[in-house]
Amino acid sequence: MAENTTENHKRSSKISLRPIQLSHIDDFMVWATDDRVSQYCIWDTYTSKVQALDFIKNNAMPHPWFRVICVENRAVGSISVSPNSGNDSCRGELGYVLAYEHWGKGVATKVVKMVVSSIFREWPHLERLEAYVDANNKGSQRVLEKAGFIREAVLRKHRIIKGISRDMVVFSILSSDQHLDS
Repeated sequence: MAENTTENHKRSSKISLRPIQLSHIDDFMVWATDDRVSQYCIWDTYTSKVQALDFIKNNAMPHPWFRVICVENRAVGSISVSPNSGNDSCRGELGYVLAYEHWGKGVATKVVKMVVSSIFREWPHLERLEAYVDANNKGSQRVLEKAGFIREAVLRKHRIIKGISRDMVVFSILSSDQHLDS
């Protein structure tokens, strides 16, 4: 009987993406205040609700493509695509963060696939979606590989995270990649 209940839960588990709203603040605080979640992020772990509300209102909400990742209608992370401009307008950068309790369950991979399947239609000028991942963040690298991204290079001492210059692995997927056809 327990096995059947687990099976039903897996089938009913609904993952969706939504524009972020101020009402997501309590869920946002769950992952944004967790050092395990922010360890590979360029932002520091949040320490106050006021700080988080400021970020949501002044950065996330006006962002051209920023969504909360929802599982069963609860925000458990976020994902964004940041556009480039000028001669680099053919590229966008993917970033995502997920609450620790959802790591290793396929949520991030599914969400990245959802974004890839829609972003090239939403932004027809976009030809390349890329992601930069800390070389020590093996879980995020696996997410991108499972979602069809190609590992291109290790950029040594490329980005400062928590005051330390870090090696970053660059991944990309192109609008012309075969597996995007659907």
